[in-house]
Amino acid sequence: MTVPGSTSKRRPLPQLLDRPQLAERLATSERHVRRLVSERRIPFVRVGKLVRFDPVEVARWLEEHTER
Repeated sequence: MTVPGSTSKRRPLPQLLDRPQLAERLATSERHVRRLVSERRIPFVRVGKLVRFDPVEVARWLEEHTER
């Protein structure tokens, strides 16, 4: 039996990236990342007014949008 609120079964929170970190990883500009967000073309998370990116979701998005 697990106790409500117990952390034993919870997934750890992802290490979210901010715009500069994502731009660096994608080797692009922050402006381009802002445009992808404004056009809703890249997965992102809003934390209050802040925009953050889950690297796992971004990697999945890249795989789906990679032309072969």
